[in-house]
Amino acid sequence: MNKQLNIFNTLSGRKEKFIPMKTGKVGMYVCGPTVYDFPHIGNARPLVVFDVLFRLLKKLNGNDKVTYVRNITDIDDKIIEASKNKKIPIDKLTNDITKNFHDDCKYLNCLKPNFEPRATEHIKGMISMTENLLNNKHAYEKDKHVYFSVNSFKNYGKLSNKKPGELEAGSRVEISKLKNNPLDFVLWKPSSTDDPGWDSPWGRGRPGWHLECSVMSEKYLGKNFDIHGGGLDLVFPHHENEIAQSCCANKTDKFANYWLHNGYVTYNKEKMSKSLGNIVTIQKMKNKINGQVIRLALLSSHYKQPLDWNEKLVSESQSTLDKWYSLYEPVKDSNLDDNLLSPLLEDLNTPGFIAKLHLLYEKASKGDKSSKKLFLEGCKLIGLMEENQESWKNFKKTKINIDENTIELKIKERESARKKGNYKLADDIRKELEDNGISIEDKNNKTIWKYK
Repeated sequence: MNKQLNIFNTLSGRKEKFIPMKTGKVGMYVCGPTVYDFPHIGNARPLVVFDVLFRLLKKLNGNDKVTYVRNITDIDDKIIEASKNKKIPIDKLTNDITKNFHDDCKYLNCLKPNFEPRATEHIKGMISMTENLLNNKHAYEKDKHVYFSVNSFKNYGKLSNKKPGELEAGSRVEISKLKNNPLDFVLWKPSSTDDPGWDSPWGRGRPGWHLECSVMSEKYLGKNFDIHGGGLDLVFPHHENEIAQSCCANKTDKFANYWLHNGYVTYNKEKMSKSLGNIVTIQKMKNKINGQVIRLALLSSHYKQPLDWNEKLVSESQSTLDKWYSLYEPVKDSNLDDNLLSPLLEDLNTPGFIAKLHLLYEKASKGDKSSKKLFLEGCKLIGLMEENQESWKNFKKTKINIDENTIELKIKERESARKKGNYKLADDIRKELEDNGISIEDKNNKTIWKYK
């Protein structure tokens, strides 16, 4: 199969032909979760986006020719803080959240990566890289802290497309009087007796966040590899710092050749945040929505663009899959039609690919067998339509926790609340119905309900 993949490279700021370093072999590293809290829909987007890229790369190069590495960050200040707030041991917290994360991946029908290293299993390598950077004058020690010296790396800011003077220390760049430069970042920091720590030449401590990915990607993919992915929020400082420390430690010009970043996810056009109370966790959605609906919704916008998460998006994705499942048949892998594959080859254009699936569905519904075969193969390629019709229908039935009489009573109660001007109660009733798998719509002075 000789098909050219073109991808937008954040490092160059343009779309480029993807040419693997080794013909027919691809190495890809994607930043995984920091396991201190349940993953939310914003975390789900890179999971699904890079899963589709993994599937496509396997299709183009062969199942055994792609090495996909996604890490687990299980030591971090956020984890330590969450452990203290929840009054549970760190090991229990990280193990519980990691298990939940794996359940979420399965729910979203994401393939397992080839390797999933945990940061705590690679401390020795992190100490070694820190020593290397100190010996080569790219780092300095102050008061048992080791910092990377940004001024020692001439290409710092290239990924962000900014000069060091334009980058600012702030919420994601720790401010400390110990630093020679505000942009310098920590490679190693001391740990108190109560916090997790490991013995090192600089005393008992723990690694900086950025160091972890550099060490783990090198172990499994080498000093220079093909693709590094993650969310747009990681460009600076995380990925910028990974490049700096890896290139300086390994004396290489490049770290990853291609950098891919997915756009942000908002909720009803607002930024998701705990303070606004609008964080949608995958855990909560499992109880009322099939994971394939979430997957299709996440692929409905181009991965580089922002995605607004809202009820309409979920409802449309549900309706689409309800239709599509009428044509379900088990399908084996096979070579896909060039025309169908073309949108994915142009920077993973999933909306364009889905539009082609809609056209194939229409033709297949009219009895066109070749269109049906292509349609089913296309769905499988992006991780959809992989359960049978009975399983699809049964999911909806088992997730409805409310009977029809109760639904009607709740709707009347909501109408009464609205007439009295008690809109908070009306909104609460709507949310209660939605949480139980019922969507409602006010139309022509009447409320219509349906199962999601």
